[in-house]
Amino acid sequence: MLMETDLAPDWFESPLGVHLAACEQAYFDSEVADVFGFNAFQIGLTRFDFLRANRMPLRCRIGPHGPAQVRAELEQLPILESSADLVLLPHVLEFSDNPHQVLREVARVLMPEGHVIVSGFNPWSLWGARRYFGKDRGEYPWRGQFITLPRLKDWMALLGFDISAGRMCGYVPPLRREKWLERLAFMEHAGDRWWPVAGGVYVLHGIKRVQGTRLITPRWKADLAKSKRLAPVPHRVHDQDRLVARSRTPRSEQ
Repeated sequence: MLMETDLAPDWFESPLGVHLAACEQAYFDSEVADVFGFNAFQIGLTRFDFLRANRMPLRCRIGPHGPAQVRAELEQLPILESSADLVLLPHVLEFSDNPHQVLREVARVLMPEGHVIVSGFNPWSLWGARRYFGKDRGEYPWRGQFITLPRLKDWMALLGFDISAGRMCGYVPPLRREKWLERLAFMEHAGDRWWPVAGGVYVLHGIKRVQGTRLITPRWKADLAKSKRLAPVPHRVHDQDRLVARSRTPRSEQ
C-alpha cells in the first residue's frame, strides 16, 4: 500500500495546502484534547503532529514513509489488539489500495470505547468537482479516490463504530493563489451555516462499541451504606417519666 500523503510534501507547502493543514490542525487540537487513556497513534501524514494537544503518555506517529516514529504498512499495524485508546487517520483511506482493510486494522487495535478520528476529502464539494473536471488529476491530492461521507459511515457502522462528532472544513474553493484564498477566507466561517455539507474536507469522530461490555465503576453506594452501618445512631427517649425514674434509681439497683 502506498501512502501518497507522505510522498507529496510540496503540495502542503503551497498556499492551498498550508490553508487546509491549518484548518485540520485546529480541529484535531480541539478534538483530541479531551480524549484520555494511555496509547494514542497517528496513522499517516506524519509530517504533522495532530496529537500535540493530547495528554496520553504514549503518542506515536506511524507510516510507511516520511518522518514517522514507526515505519509500517498500514494494512498490518504493529500494535497489539485492543491496546490503543485513540487512533487518527488523516487523509489515509482515499490514498489506500484497500481502505476498508486499513479501517478494519484500526478497529482491531482499538480497545472497547476507544476513539478514532478520520479526515478525508469530500467528493460532493468544489474540491470534488476540481478532481473530476480539473486538468491536474494526476497530481496530489486530486489523484486520490475520494470516499463519500455516507459510504464511510457505513464502513464504520459495520465495524462497530458509533459516530459521536463530525464537522466540515475547507469551504474555500481550491484555488492556487494566496491572495484569492485570503479574500475568500470568510467562507470558512460562513460554511457551517450556509452550506454545511459542501466542505472540501470532512472529519468524523467514532467510538468503538463492543456488545456485552460493561464499564466497572467504584461501589460508591455500597461503601456509603457500609459506613452508615458502622456509625452510632442516638435514640431519643420519649417517656420522660421513665427517664426521671431511671436517673433516681440507686446504682446498686441498676
